[in-house]
Amino acid sequence: MASKIYKVLFFVIGMTTLCYMVYALGVDVIWENIKKTGWWFLPVIGSWLIIYILNAIAFKAIIQEPTIPASNLPFLSVLKLTITGYVINYITPFVALGGEPYRIMELKPRLGVQKASSSVLLYSLMHMFSHVIFWLASIILILLYVPANTIMITGCSVMFITGVVLCYWFGRIYKKGFTLSIFKALAKIPGLKKKVGSFVAERQDSLREIDHQITELYAKRRGRFWQSLSFEFIARVVGCIEIYCTARAIDLNMSVVQSLIVSSGSSLFANLIFFFPMQLGTREGGLALALKSVGMPGAAGIFIGIIMRIRELVWIIIGLFLMKLAKPALKTAEQVEKIETNTEI
Repeated sequence: MASKIYKVLFFVIGMTTLCYMVYALGVDVIWENIKKTGWWFLPVIGSWLIIYILNAIAFKAIIQEPTIPASNLPFLSVLKLTITGYVINYITPFVALGGEPYRIMELKPRLGVQKASSSVLLYSLMHMFSHVIFWLASIILILLYVPANTIMITGCSVMFITGVVLCYWFGRIYKKGFTLSIFKALAKIPGLKKKVGSFVAERQDSLREIDHQITELYAKRRGRFWQSLSFEFIARVVGCIEIYCTARAIDLNMSVVQSLIVSSGSSLFANLIFFFPMQLGTREGGLALALKSVGMPGAAGIFIGIIMRIRELVWIIIGLFLMKLAKPALKTAEQVEKIETNTEI
């Protein structure tokens, strides 16, 4: 019953957000910008299918464990869960994290709450970790290809040091875990001490098991760790196709390297102000600043930002359709065991 309720809730939120985005942009504006983009709009939409496939490969590498047969999920199920999770993040009004609880709820019947939680947490960490590495790689490109000045060098230096510190922090998480320590830290905050403290006391063994599964990925499944990180990083690079194609549609002579710089710069700006509803204004502002840094008109950032929002609309529609599919995405562990037993007989 609870499963049906949260699916209906997310679907209603999604439809409401979809209607709001269409209203805010305007049907005429959407259609005019699609016509202006022309056939370049197809690779813009298609590039995100490639990105989601790469994300799903990275997610599946984390979920699957040879010692847990139930974790060998069908790839299409993982792909569906990947797309719908990101779509829910699109429609979450503040702090795009709604897709994570949804993924845990979907995986729980098959994997159990601890394995489902650790898999989703690990994938979210991997997604963020790859973003940091992408920023670090982009800083090198900026210093090599963008005309340098004192402000540029200072900013890049600060971002590079911050990125290295974040990489070190991620490394500690993969080696020692973080869920139990975070909840214990929250239990020391006045106003939260009683509720969080009782939660930790009741669920300490479960939190410790989740931490164990987090550290096990790097300690015992290092091949899958690097596989997941590599595919997530490649997905970041493929994401630049969207900006490159949109720029080409309005005759901006943008190179692939410049699209990488614009993509990383705008995403960094948007993530620094991540609490804005659906990144309203922050994306366009980040695109404008990034475009100016590579010697292109900042005004083009508005057009690119609109095309990105239209692309989000398309994938929200696709994601909501996938959520409404009647056939359940994942079978429970008991159902899988029964099927395998019958197959053997």
